[in-house]
Amino acid sequence: MRYWINLYLQQLQTTTALMFQYRAALAIWMIGHVLEPLVYLVVWSAVAGGRGGSVGDYSVREFAAYFILLMLVNHVSYTWIMYEFDYRIRLGRLSFALLRPVHPIHSDIADNISSKLITFPFMLLVAGVLALLFHPDFHFQLWALAVAVPTLGLAFVVRFLLEWTLANAAFWTTRVSAINQTYFVLVLFLSGQMAPLSLFPDTIQWLARLLPFRWLIGFPVELLLGRLSPQQALIGWGALAGWLLVALVLWRWIWRLGVRNYSAVGA
Repeated sequence: MRYWINLYLQQLQTTTALMFQYRAALAIWMIGHVLEPLVYLVVWSAVAGGRGGSVGDYSVREFAAYFILLMLVNHVSYTWIMYEFDYRIRLGRLSFALLRPVHPIHSDIADNISSKLITFPFMLLVAGVLALLFHPDFHFQLWALAVAVPTLGLAFVVRFLLEWTLANAAFWTTRVSAINQTYFVLVLFLSGQMAPLSLFPDTIQWLARLLPFRWLIGFPVELLLGRLSPQQALIGWGALAGWLLVALVLWRWIWRLGVRNYSAVGA
């Protein structure tokens, strides 16, 4: 345990220093994370206002609460490894990582954690400004707030493993942009990013419960909003635990197959 603690402390120091070298890129990335939920917030608030003050079971202020929390939850769970992995394959950079005594995934985990530690205070500040502008109606419950942190941590781990595994498609095809776009369209519709899932048809809601995306984003948001009972929360945790097991198995299996297939391309 001491070995892993020291390893991650060193990785976090390295990646944090690296993050500060790319401040402009980090700022642009954060702006993107703010603008997307803000657009949906404005759109759904306008729709609700034009329909007598509500759409489905969400009022204008409840839409504001939903998308402000969605912005924070998505920031915590989001990863960018799917955009970078094909570059490592095409430029041969993965070869250096494979020579190290530590699995490359640990560096990526530290990379993601350090970026979140740096940017999360800014995201909280933005959430506070949006709360002043849109007057969200939160319905927090103490038990839900108490379990929110471990829930978000589990959601991040599951999402990271799934996306890191999907990024391994670059071992077989060095251009994975089409795969990435297909994946993010599914996330957009089935996670609750575009709109609360309760507003979608029953078929979409059933599909969202079957796939992992709702549990990674929509479930933590609904939990924080106080829209779930303890029984529904237990179902969500069970779904996250099940997808964690699936993600671990897929990660180990596909990584081993990919490394056997790997040959550096170079620039």
